[in-house]
Amino acid sequence: MDTMESCVPPGFRFHPTDEELVGYYLNKKVASQKIDLDVIRDIDLYRIEPWDIQERCRIGYEEQNEWYFFSHKDKKYPTGTRTNRATMAGFWKATGRDKAVYDKSRLIGMRKTLVFYKGRAPNGQKTDWIMHEYRLESEENGPPQASNNSRFPNY
Repeated sequence: MDTMESCVPPGFRFHPTDEELVGYYLNKKVASQKIDLDVIRDIDLYRIEPWDIQERCRIGYEEQNEWYFFSHKDKKYPTGTRTNRATMAGFWKATGRDKAVYDKSRLIGMRKTLVFYKGRAPNGQKTDWIMHEYRLESEENGPPQASNNSRFPNY
């Protein structure tokens, strides 16, 4: 996969809130609607390592410490519901509780925090790579099993 450079004007900064990521970007992606400014890349999270994502998901030319991307969830077993979060070098492990994402007082999604471990469970070594995984959800119809939108903060 080649490095894809975003075409954004000088000084452009992309700092969406959780509400904007779920309510606008993820919602439009799942509905196959056009997103006004195409700055979030599609990647296969399970075929690349976290340290390779920064080149593939760079926005503009300035130094970044967060990267945004869309990736489909990979199932551990073809007929099951368990998510496969493994890469060649390690695995993503969920940590803490999922956080509700609201638009005003309406539930629109959930944010899951994951940490990358090198090696294989249960003996993996914790790294500093952190990912937030977002999913659509509503109080009326429950969580859809579509794609997720993730970002890497604080590295």
